[in-house]
Amino acid sequence: MFFRQKRSGKYRYLQIVENRWEDGRSKQRVIVTLGRLDELREQGQLDGLLRSGAKLSQAAMLLTAQQKGELPVIVTKRIGPELIFQRLWSELKIPQVLTALLAPRRFEFPIERVVFLTVLHRLLHGGSDRNCMSWKDDYHLPGTETLQLHQMYRAMAWLGEPLGKDDQDGATPFAPRCIKDQIEEGLFHRRRDLFSELALVFYDTTSIYFEGRGGETIGQYGHSKDHRPDRVQMVVGVVLDGQGRPLCCELWPGNITDVKTLLPIVDRLRKRFAIRSVCVVADRGMISQGTIEELQSAERRVHYVLGARLRSVKEIREKVLSHPGRYREVHGPKEKSGDPAPLQVKNVRIDGRRYVVCLNVDQAKKDRADRDAIVAALEEQLQRGDKSLVGNRGYRKYLKSGKTHFEIDQQKIKSEARYDGKWVLRTDLNELSAEEVALRYKQLWMVEDCIRSIKSILETRPIFHHHDETIRGHVFCSFLALVIRKELQDRLTVAGHSTEWADVLRDLESLQSLEVEYQGKRFRLRSEARGTCSQVFQAVGVAFPPTMEHVID
Repeated sequence: MFFRQKRSGKYRYLQIVENRWEDGRSKQRVIVTLGRLDELREQGQLDGLLRSGAKLSQAAMLLTAQQKGELPVIVTKRIGPELIFQRLWSELKIPQVLTALLAPRRFEFPIERVVFLTVLHRLLHGGSDRNCMSWKDDYHLPGTETLQLHQMYRAMAWLGEPLGKDDQDGATPFAPRCIKDQIEEGLFHRRRDLFSELALVFYDTTSIYFEGRGGETIGQYGHSKDHRPDRVQMVVGVVLDGQGRPLCCELWPGNITDVKTLLPIVDRLRKRFAIRSVCVVADRGMISQGTIEELQSAERRVHYVLGARLRSVKEIREKVLSHPGRYREVHGPKEKSGDPAPLQVKNVRIDGRRYVVCLNVDQAKKDRADRDAIVAALEEQLQRGDKSLVGNRGYRKYLKSGKTHFEIDQQKIKSEARYDGKWVLRTDLNELSAEEVALRYKQLWMVEDCIRSIKSILETRPIFHHHDETIRGHVFCSFLALVIRKELQDRLTVAGHSTEWADVLRDLESLQSLEVEYQGKRFRLRSEARGTCSQVFQAVGVAFPPTMEHVID
């Protein structure tokens, strides 16, 4: 690439031109015409243009040589993730919260850098903390270069470390208050100006099983949502605010049942976040008559929208589902394909108790088709005299024992059809319409999505952590990863960008910095931004690094 004077009529023009090979021949292409030479001189712009052009020419030659593999590459680092997630990390005030809590302590290594490294690793790849130590070498992560594995374990133990006896006010009966609780509270209070009154929270739980022993007390046998009753597990509770932002997580022994957790969570939220009036939205595993009575007690006065059990509660099974009334259709915001489908709802009151019956027509069709397929398979097998299906739980409920053989239970089929595509909500929010109640409950999918993300982030389980403290710290870093992820997704939405999370991560990881040597000097080159990169950088307010810069030793 070079400057060229080109005469056109009585004037000379200054151009930037490049040589290109086409069909075995050298050809020149005009990149840009900068203007008339005499006018550039009169305006005093010529010298500046020549200097800029020299730099541009050098950059072009460097990039061309690098693309052809003609330059020795000294260092290659992925830079996109750090640029974006470090900015979000800082703007969420996480470093300030950690620094304040670390002030009385004397650690010989930067714990804030360890926690950021761990969170970034969970966002991008998941896996064990041991794997993180080798993974980080491919990334530009200032302040993490000398970190060692034992320091990561120490940082995880600090996050999960129980507080002193004087700081246990508000702990649940299942686990002590820990450092991670103070971090959650610090983040909430530092961002409180962004929150209106915390009037709506969503809550759900999951279980995570261990390959190892699962710490001293946290790993226990219990109801496994992973269908692994042979493994000890822990229970993870997640609370989101009304906008779907992760508020806090609870980490309990694996033998704690869902129905026991709702009241402690409510009491703990009110103490930790100074909540006056709140509505809790939770799934049917949390509900019992005793729980509802406690929520309505004078000392709590907590509003609720709770999923109810259709088959096991006699009043719902016999009265609510058969109650007359017309369904009305509800259309909530549907931002992406995975969001819930429209519902039909109707209001039912039984002796002063309020229920909302919800019907998903698409799910009803699927339930009916699944049942028809099971019954058809049963009929075929029974005609052959094959009793092998009798032991299958899904098939067995549609069979009954005759005098000499098994037969299809037609009454059971008719009974099950009543539940197709339906679920029932119990609520005390009398001022809201059935449609509004249903929409609040539909938002519970945000928590379910959050929990699926936690399980995905914890794809490699904390095998190498043998203590409760380090296990809690390991899982809490996954929670912080969700906080960062939600923040970026919200900013992309505000900016009007609809992107898949996998695409965002892939494109950020493709942005690289290459340190090369050229004519005895070292230069840093940035790779081209791909895919969603520009949208992400714009949404977060981060500028791209220069395409080329001279590295001064």
